Amino acid sequence: MNDVIPEQRLARELTSGERLLWSGRPRQGLLFRASDAFMIPFSLLWCGFALFWEGSVLASEAPVFFRLWGIPFVLAGLYMVFGRFIVDISQRRFTVYGVTSSRVIIITKLLTESVQSIRLQGLSDISLSERADGSGSIVLGPTSISSAFATPGWSRSGQNTSPTLEGIPQARIVHDLIRSAQQGSA
Repeated sequence: MNDVIPEQRLARELTSGERLLWSGRPRQGLLFRASDAFMIPFSLLWCGFALFWEGSVLASEAPVFFRLWGIPFVLAGLYMVFGRFIVDISQRRFTVYGVTSSRVIIITKLLTESVQSIRLQGLSDISLSERADGSGSIVLGPTSISSAFATPGWSRSGQNTSPTLEGIPQARIVHDLIRSAQQGSA
């Protein structure tokens, strides 16, 4: 999907009479979020302790059980330090956003493709967070403190967070377009 133009990928999802008003992709590359202020120090402490534990056990010629016991903790620590960023970069690389005359479409792909469709009618909560350069994120639904500090691929798993158009250029223009489409004037 990375080689496909967003408009072409979204065209397969459009229904009869539906018009594509905007399409885009999230910001690419390494992206830090508010949750990283907590997750980076925590993950470094976790991974450091797990590596220390595993190294100590291996050096002391402890029983096999203790040697194996630390491996899952080391793997979890390595995921928290490095892996979650790799998963996030990969997922955003294959993500496409679209705003149509009746809904917002979010297509993501990591191992499998997922198509999320959010109807504009009845959608009451739309939040915009904008950066100085005009880029930003639009949350489609209720926001909470837990979702503000969620980290994709780690603390978000199992949580029901609102769909988000994350890291898009000209976020205010897209936000206003969604509001106009809701009122039927787009």
